[in-house]
Amino acid sequence: MHTPSAAARPSFDTTSAAFLIVAFLTGIAGALQTPTLSLFLTNEVHARPAMVGFFFTGSAIIGILVSQFLAGRSDRKGDRKSLIMLCCLLGVLACLLFAWNRNYFVLLFVGVFLSSFGSTANPQMFALAREHADRTGREAVMFSSILRAQVSLAWVIGPPLAYALAMGFGFTTMYLSAAVAFIVCAAMVRLFLPSMPKIQQSATGSVEAPRRNRRDALLLFVICTLMWGTNSLYIINMPLFIINELHLPEKLAGLMMGTAAGLEIPTMLIAGYYARRFGKRFLMRIAVVAGVLFYLLMLNVHTPALLLAVQLLNAIYIGILAGIGMIYFQDLMPGQAGSATTLYTNTTRVGWIIAGSLAGIATEIWDYHSVFWIALVMSVLASGCLLRIKDV
Repeated sequence: MHTPSAAARPSFDTTSAAFLIVAFLTGIAGALQTPTLSLFLTNEVHARPAMVGFFFTGSAIIGILVSQFLAGRSDRKGDRKSLIMLCCLLGVLACLLFAWNRNYFVLLFVGVFLSSFGSTANPQMFALAREHADRTGREAVMFSSILRAQVSLAWVIGPPLAYALAMGFGFTTMYLSAAVAFIVCAAMVRLFLPSMPKIQQSATGSVEAPRRNRRDALLLFVICTLMWGTNSLYIINMPLFIINELHLPEKLAGLMMGTAAGLEIPTMLIAGYYARRFGKRFLMRIAVVAGVLFYLLMLNVHTPALLLAVQLLNAIYIGILAGIGMIYFQDLMPGQAGSATTLYTNTTRVGWIIAGSLAGIATEIWDYHSVFWIALVMSVLASGCLLRIKDV
């Protein structure tokens, strides 16, 4: 005898596998473009260093505006699946523009606008995954943690692949490869992801909970921004610190980043497994303690072996943030999965804006070593804010 749940199991498994593939493809599409962007702007567009920095700042601001607009709209009406497909197709157009256009201002205002839609496919996919998990009774935290691990895996593979394509075959080939990833992603979304049209809510339904949680959502935004900001400071400053101040081999910087990225994947999965038992706030507290210890050690450790060893703390810090932070936002904003996920994603963009300014000022006035003091202070502030937020 076949029960309805047994009959539905193969379809659910296919849908889950499709979510994993889409998470990986959206991650690959971003990982093929972002790591080489400054090199592309310098060598192909011939932009001055100041204009390169302005491009990153402008990209972050435009990305925040576009993603927040789409997030609010997606939570109110329409089918999120259709929006993800549209974002992927606009991402294809952005890749084609970057592949063949070399005008700085066209890339900044048109290319970045289109690519902002493309990058929004990822948070919208996570929002759809959360809605799918809630409706099917799947454990949302572990499912989202596995999806986040797919994105991290893409960022382990993507940057080396991007440099290999750009250096070996040219930036046009690299951007066309990213366009192919978006096309395959759109096809996967169209064929396999579930369609979930919005259900009208009563005036007293899902609106009150976000109002009660508004203060905590704002606090969490500050916490995640501080944490992502410290990570951005580290990414910007660490290679220059390793090469110019410690006079260690250049490849050590890449090895440190790769080690941390690889360790983040099991950290996310472990955090997802224990989130129900210990709570998200407790895990986030573990993360910020690891972050404080990590930046303290970065100020005092100067040998290659120890620099690689402390990446375990960095992986705990960022792995828990990446795996739990988004779920924390979604739980604080029930009924607003798109807005919650996008709000979390925008903490990384705001973190980049803050880090770019602070890193430049600190190194200009003091040295590369001083940037880690700023990161330490920011991680301590994040730990202080966590004392005032409630668990969910």
